[in-house]
Amino acid sequence: MSGEIEGAVVRRGDPAYDGVWAEMLWNDLKPQRFPDLIVRVASDRDVPAAVRLARSEGHRIALRSHGHSWCGSPLRDGGMLIDLSALNGCEIDPASRTAAVQPALSGREFLTALASYGLAFPAGHCGAVALGGYLLSGGLGWNSGSLGPAAASVRAIEVVTADGTALTCSLNENPDLFWAACGAGPGFFAVATRFHVTLHALPTAVAETTYVFPLADVEPVTRWATTAARRLPANVEASFMLATASPDITAATPRPKVVSFTGTAFARTREEAVRCLQPLRACPFAERALFQKTDEPKTFEDLYGTSSDFWPRGHRNVVDTLWSDTAHEILLPALAAKVAEAPSEQSLVLAPLWPASRDRTLSLDMAFSVLGETYLAPFAIWDDPAEDAANTRWLRDIMRTVEPYGTGHYIAEADLTADPSRARRSYTPDDWERLRALKAVHDPENVFHTYLTP
Repeated sequence: MSGEIEGAVVRRGDPAYDGVWAEMLWNDLKPQRFPDLIVRVASDRDVPAAVRLARSEGHRIALRSHGHSWCGSPLRDGGMLIDLSALNGCEIDPASRTAAVQPALSGREFLTALASYGLAFPAGHCGAVALGGYLLSGGLGWNSGSLGPAAASVRAIEVVTADGTALTCSLNENPDLFWAACGAGPGFFAVATRFHVTLHALPTAVAETTYVFPLADVEPVTRWATTAARRLPANVEASFMLATASPDITAATPRPKVVSFTGTAFARTREEAVRCLQPLRACPFAERALFQKTDEPKTFEDLYGTSSDFWPRGHRNVVDTLWSDTAHEILLPALAAKVAEAPSEQSLVLAPLWPASRDRTLSLDMAFSVLGETYLAPFAIWDDPAEDAANTRWLRDIMRTVEPYGTGHYIAEADLTADPSRARRSYTPDDWERLRALKAVHDPENVFHTYLTP
């Protein structure tokens, strides 16, 4: 039956297996989990054939679009991994402001293609992230304050189900599958091969205001910034970061830990962008800043360049997330001491304000939901394999500090290997039960792997 597949079928024990296995994750920290075979599809025609092969040989299926899962969800012990990385097509219809995109197309590639038409999409902050896993998880990306989670811009999804059937799901066609596809993430029980999305006007003027302060100032900075941010319009993306000062801020060795606050405005004109950032201009203790820049013009390429600096290739990463109803003014000072003790100077804590928009109606009718008023994402980032244990321990310790305040996790970046409850707590109780019931209906033989657990 593998003869039906145009792409490569690599079985464990084949000479090519180790090299192919290593390519399956972007993260250099690769879990020691080994599929029995990896199917690298050549086109979407291969997907039903791969599902039929898995069923005939009794394999459970895991999926990979671009391998950007921090916890390595595509790699499972045993079964089949379907590698969708060849499915990176993009068809744009500027007249209707719609596009059909395949799962391995990266957000950066998509935005670059859209820019020539004066169009945009809330793609992920890290340019290398492919649209497949990103959209299936809900998608927290650029300008989501105005546009909502990326899944809110998805209108239909082409999928291959557990019995090998190709079908389309939308609000009007197979609506239960569509609801699950917009948020189920790595627990989705079908293969998404194409997403039909609504596009938006390109913000032709982007501007950014940034303040960087010593970490010791985290309490007053957080109080001021959260108050000022309430006056920002929805098209301004605002976030805190607790991290090591960048080399352009100080040449000191070791470089100090800092708290930064950034507002990024997505607007139609330069004047509008500057006006949107006005609430951040009057910082009462700006003279204490180690660095500040107001209303700095930016492009999407600039923004992706900055994110690449924070999340470079060739590093080892452990990541987790937390939704909470506790204010940043309490959460960030509680984390500051842990950040100061980080074994790697590249590790950081990101705390965006309203990462999925203050307008909760934009995330209705989908499995993804906003589970709290505030959000945190700690990242342990290092490059020496000898430091794996220390950095993983730091990530788990920093999460224990704030977990008592937690109301849930975000499935796309939650450390599913940390605790069996992580996946369940990425959804409301009702939505979790609905996902389980839908999997029983659409995948009764459990063909697709469900959520990764420790």
